[in-house]
Amino acid sequence: MLGRLAEQPADKILSLMQDFAADPRGDKLDLGVGVYRDDAGITPVMGAIKQAELALWEVQKSKSYTGLAGDPAFAAALGDLVLGDAAGRDRRAAIATPGGTGAVRQGLELVGLAAPEATVWVPEPSWPNHLSILAHLGRPHRTYRYYDPATGAVDADGMAADLAGLAKGDVVLLHGCCHNPTGADPDMALWEKIADLLSERGAIPMVDLAYQGFGDGLDADVAGLRHLARQLPEMLIATSCSKNFGLYRERVGLLVALAPDAATARRAQGTLEHLNRQNYSFPPDHGARLVTMVLTDRPLRNAWQQELAHMRDRIRDLRGTLAEELRRQTNSDRFDVLAAQKGMFSRLPATPDQVATMRRGHGIYMVGDGRVNLAGLTTKTVPQLARAMVAAGF
Repeated sequence: MLGRLAEQPADKILSLMQDFAADPRGDKLDLGVGVYRDDAGITPVMGAIKQAELALWEVQKSKSYTGLAGDPAFAAALGDLVLGDAAGRDRRAAIATPGGTGAVRQGLELVGLAAPEATVWVPEPSWPNHLSILAHLGRPHRTYRYYDPATGAVDADGMAADLAGLAKGDVVLLHGCCHNPTGADPDMALWEKIADLLSERGAIPMVDLAYQGFGDGLDADVAGLRHLARQLPEMLIATSCSKNFGLYRERVGLLVALAPDAATARRAQGTLEHLNRQNYSFPPDHGARLVTMVLTDRPLRNAWQQELAHMRDRIRDLRGTLAEELRRQTNSDRFDVLAAQKGMFSRLPATPDQVATMRRGHGIYMVGDGRVNLAGLTTKTVPQLARAMVAAGF
């Protein structure tokens, strides 16, 4: 049986991690893997999380299973963080998942059960795993234009033209904030147009929210998502706590299905729990419980929000510093857009040959399409990246 298996294509980012680890150069720079690093190059455990872990160790009496949906307090606390007052808890069905990827997977599984004929529309470009999961599930899908490389901003006209082809019941995948891989986000006016278009077409948004708090702030980053929740009867939200709580290896995610009424929400809740049972039964709890503790304890929440604001400000400062350094070294303003984009990622206007040159000649690792994790930089390595870009002919 096993001998009949075909070779699977290597994951580009995981392969990049392996190549970086094998590189003996001391000045190598990893800008490919999507993790936040501080100015010492470390992905830290947040102080509020450490405090919550200590408190949990003192009081937790059992490691027995939670329910199929996970701890209801987790779904309530994280759901409130995302949705605020845009949708009451009676409209929400929710399950804890192994990370944001698990939430995306379960959301697409739900689409397959509820509307197997629906086409899932994915922005071009998007996080590569979106299309990979869709292909693995055999879900019908198409892409729509999202990013304009010439301006470094959202291609609103291209998006509108492509999504004019939506059929009733189709699902439109959107990034909640800090778009991966481009850093280009819709402004509020565009979010309102998106809501109007989805309403007119009878389409359903599925929002992948992996970076709340990394763009403009916890509430500002979900203003568009909340507008959709107020305007539309149904919505799927896949959210992750990897970045904003620093819980990468704990795999903390939540899938929320927003229903038009409480009765539909209850039916959706049963279906979501059924999906969890089929895939992994009970979801992991440790990280989810820490998030719940942080969000429901005022001192811990205040400490976490201060830490998150520092991380957000640091990324914004790195963007501005890199844009200034590139302006100085190139005598051009064409990289100024880096300062206007949001979150960890941007897509540099790089050819595969330029990316390979930076890797071979300068020890700088990034994804072949030019996606760069700016949160992997430090104050000292910004000039190093700028020099390598100039030397590679950017």
